[in-house]
Amino acid sequence: MKKIKTPVVSEEIKKLKAGDIVNISGIILTARDQAHQRIIEKGAPCDLNGGVIFHAGPIIKENNDSSSSNSKFNMVAIGPTTSTRMNPYASDVIKMGTKIIIGKGGMDGSVSYALKKEGAVYLAAVGGCAALYVDSIEKINNVHWLDLGIPEAIWELKVDDFGPLIVAMDSHGNSLFK
Repeated sequence: MKKIKTPVVSEEIKKLKAGDIVNISGIILTARDQAHQRIIEKGAPCDLNGGVIFHAGPIIKENNDSSSSNSKFNMVAIGPTTSTRMNPYASDVIKMGTKIIIGKGGMDGSVSYALKKEGAVYLAAVGGCAALYVDSIEKINNVHWLDLGIPEAIWELKVDDFGPLIVAMDSHGNSLFK
């Protein structure tokens, strides 16, 4: 089991090989189709350099009892969404400094090329583990672009030992999907 802390540095990424198991601690962002499109069109609302993007549409409940949490929102569950929908945007988002993309189902050859060129990786999250993954979330730090709706907004999450995740596409051009 490899433990990664954010922001991620290239030296850590280069050590990862397809098939490695990874847990992440630090800050991760959620982003789906509409958020990726807006990042490309308008720029990211937060720093992507050394960042981690999780292709996920979390289930969020508004917290009406402000004494029970330091956040206006409570995350109920967070599982991966199919990453292939983000293929048109992923290479550009990787070029903006993103070092880790998390999702399910893999991504296409253009993304594999960008991962290799930019020194980044794609980690597969296990579908059906949304309740397990939510236990690793310590805090919702922020939400960006809530006008896109809860699943499409970018949720900035502080996590501890988020995983397990599998290196499915590494920065050396290896892929478990091939």
